[in-house]
Amino acid sequence: MNGYAAHLRVYEPLGTLPESERAYWTDYVESGVALSRPALIAKEHETAVGALLAVPPRVALTDAEHAYVRHLDGLTYVCPWRLQVRAWEALEDFRALMPDELAEAFLPMPAVLAAEAAHDTWIAEHPDITVGIRSETWAIPLPWFVLFEAEERRLVLGERGSSGAPPHTGLDRALVYVTAMSRARRRSARALHVVRRAFDEGPAVDALDEIGRWLEEFHPHSLVELDYGGLVHLLDDEALAADDSVAELASSLEQLGNGDAEAAGSLYENVLGRWRAIAALEHAN
Repeated sequence: MNGYAAHLRVYEPLGTLPESERAYWTDYVESGVALSRPALIAKEHETAVGALLAVPPRVALTDAEHAYVRHLDGLTYVCPWRLQVRAWEALEDFRALMPDELAEAFLPMPAVLAAEAAHDTWIAEHPDITVGIRSETWAIPLPWFVLFEAEERRLVLGERGSSGAPPHTGLDRALVYVTAMSRARRRSARALHVVRRAFDEGPAVDALDEIGRWLEEFHPHSLVELDYGGLVHLLDDEALAADDSVAELASSLEQLGNGDAEAAGSLYENVLGRWRAIAALEHAN
């Protein structure tokens, strides 16, 4: 089962995790139970849909905790799933978009209050943990692209589909970028400097500043991953292979830094228009 969402993940070195969690994730990795990236994405979507379709809808999730795992240069990196925490955060974001009276039509107030209390308790008990996964449905926030370079792309043109059994290999249809945390922070800071110098303030400045602050919450030797996730199933092979949003945003920033606002704006609008068209598919029959 595919969900049309993209993901930005931070993988921290296993040995740098808080002592309270290090043993658990070491056992998890060594046990061999870790799912592949596409299988874990599918499981996440399946769990979320099951919770939403329950009567009444559930916020409390009972699935075991999982993690995305990467091995690079002899080191093991993990990005804990933290699906329950992300569900609490998603509920807060959802409720912030509408009046309480309307929000209660989707989830009863007792369930909301219980979720808020549970979330507050988790934060109090884990003050040194930041959730390392951000997800966005039907599109990719443009600030995510500035953290990477075109050469860091991994493209697999596997079978395109909209539903079916969860995949079980790492060779399924995918478009993924991976970079070192140090590079991601440097690119984020450079982009913020260029945009702030050009516009002083505004949504773009705020978004870049916020994502830079988020990256600072993690170990400096972490990895950062942009995963197009289920969005790869909205594009045919030609469109997916031709997607160069990362390179276009980098060129836009370069032109803006050189003082050519017109060229920068044209490149930016190309990327923005492409992702607006994809996001519009949410409302297609």
